Amino acid sequence: MPMITTDPMLLALVAILAYLLGSIPFGRVLASAMGLGDLRAIGSGNIGATNVLRTGSKKAALATLILDGAKGAVAVLIANAMLGPDAAQMAGLAAFLGHLYPVWLRFQGGKGVATFIGVTLALSWPVGLSICGLWLLVFAATRISSLSALAAAGMSVFVAFLLGRFDMVALMLLLTILIFIKHRANITRLRAGVEPKFGAK
Repeated sequence: MPMITTDPMLLALVAILAYLLGSIPFGRVLASAMGLGDLRAIGSGNIGATNVLRTGSKKAALATLILDGAKGAVAVLIANAMLGPDAAQMAGLAAFLGHLYPVWLRFQGGKGVATFIGVTLALSWPVGLSICGLWLLVFAATRISSLSALAAAGMSVFVAFLLGRFDMVALMLLLTILIFIKHRANITRLRAGVEPKFGAK
């Protein structure tokens, strides 16, 4: 973590505002606006882009992916511009938690992959792009979205360390742990060899 230089009250305000931004369930909003049905009753019930894709709308899924990533990135960039690196990391963590546990949906949110990538790209684009590359490599080899996300998140700590962003290591570790927690069911299916591949019927 970077050195804490921002007033604690301001950091608390940053956390609250970033959490509320992260809590916006873009997938559910888009699905409802486009007449695709209630995401909570479709597929896994998740509000993320992967489940939006199960509605059959690639446009809605892509928009969800972009917006879920953007809300994490925007929170980080604004906090960094106004208060500095410590506030930026606080904003990133809070926006991520907002996506995972949104107050608007009784704290039942998404799995955080897109928001994680958005936060990481905004904190350090080399780290973020490296993580995206890892996701793509694993996905190209396996066609399993959840495994790609888990592998990319799991490597994020090492990527941050290797690229000299030691201030990000603790945050990457915390976000990775949360991603693994939210992917518990996927991990169980992966271990059993029954996790579906992308495009499988």
